[in-house]
Amino acid sequence: MKKTLISLAVLGAMSSAAFAQSNVTIYGILDAGLVAERGGKAGNITKVTSGVANASRIGFRGVEDLGGGLSAIFTLETGFRADDGALDNTSSTLFNRQAFVGLRSKEAGTLTIGRQYTPWYNAFVQVGDPFAAGLSGSAKNLFPAGGINVRNSNAVVYQTPVYNGLSGEVFYGFGEQSGDSAAGRQLGAAVSYANGPLNVRLAYNNRNNDTATGLAPIVERDIGHNSLLAVNYDFKVAKAFFMYGSNKGLNSVAYPNATAYTTTAVAPSTDSRNALIGATVPVGAAGSFIASYSTVDDKEFNRDAHQWALGYTHSLSKRTTTYLSYGKINNKNGASYTVGNNAEVGSGDSAFNVGIRHSF
Repeated sequence: MKKTLISLAVLGAMSSAAFAQSNVTIYGILDAGLVAERGGKAGNITKVTSGVANASRIGFRGVEDLGGGLSAIFTLETGFRADDGALDNTSSTLFNRQAFVGLRSKEAGTLTIGRQYTPWYNAFVQVGDPFAAGLSGSAKNLFPAGGINVRNSNAVVYQTPVYNGLSGEVFYGFGEQSGDSAAGRQLGAAVSYANGPLNVRLAYNNRNNDTATGLAPIVERDIGHNSLLAVNYDFKVAKAFFMYGSNKGLNSVAYPNATAYTTTAVAPSTDSRNALIGATVPVGAAGSFIASYSTVDDKEFNRDAHQWALGYTHSLSKRTTTYLSYGKINNKNGASYTVGNNAEVGSGDSAFNVGIRHSF
């Protein structure tokens, strides 16, 4: 009897130890607000919508300790609309936001495989945009932060450990087209430096627009290039932000809403520059004032634009935040930029929004 009890105790202890070495976290964001859009050809619209500051989502994140400083990791994340409960994409993709698995080593870095964010977008949202790609002040309204520049399927990503504030990231997205391994391929990389109040990141994205079927001749098309320098510096009384981007080649940019003001879609430029300056200023213990000014310099068609935006967020707790913001775009020479938010592209040249975000 004593042997049986001892055996059960040992098995129980081993089971507890094994369980302690791995864990799965369920996380998510619910974001809903009121949005008033003005200036589009279809007229003004006021609506309840989802994902104004951050796209609503639910995800599963897992870590298993393999010993020796090595861990197995995975993330599965899907988006939905908090206003009506529907999935936020029309395809049959279940985990449309992220789906990857990999290994993380304290000494060798992290290698992941699956659907993942690009280094360019990570620099844009994590370092350069004071609105963090959300609210009506989102820099996505002018910068080419959409579609394949945001995330890519069939990707392999390697991230180095941090050495004295320096780190790097390399991204390879397979085109998976028969007959030509380069067709549809996407390459990306970033170098980061973070030391105290200073955060600097230089990122690059390369998109091969060729198409191949394995039967017909390969259709050779131009390569799209996106480069981005993102910087922020925390002065304690305020945090300053700066971004500069260069976009060249086919599909290096795309209007989020190319028919917002016309019946015929406005052609995107293949040679443009973006710039942004902005700041966040703490207000008391729970508030934050946000401001930014951003521009587009179109070298091909001279369809320039600039946006100014103001916002305010107030934390009710560690997980719940209320927000409001206003953004205004001035388009020139037939440009078709619109004031959207994190989840929507917008329908006009100005927008106001107010809402609430809860994370879990």
